[in-house]
Amino acid sequence: MGITATRADERVRNVSFAGDTFTVELKDGRAITTPLAWFPRLLHATEQERSNWQVSGGGYGIHWPDVDEDISTEGLLRGAPAPRGTLVGT
Repeated sequence: MGITATRADERVRNVSFAGDTFTVELKDGRAITTPLAWFPRLLHATEQERSNWQVSGGGYGIHWPDVDEDISTEGLLRGAPAPRGTLVGT
């Protein structure tokens, strides 16, 4: 008897913000919730700047043009915060 496994699809479906976190919903049904403190550009962005995001990298990334932030689903799944010094003046 075989077991059927759902194939992972780590492409971005949606992005939402709540309080001090943001959530990336993946096409395979998973959701990754991450502290905004890990991404200073998003932490200090306005609600309007945060809501202006685009899927990038063939569906595996998110780009915020207003704050010049790029995040990959791979990095989020690894739990990798933004590199230090990504915010002007840090």
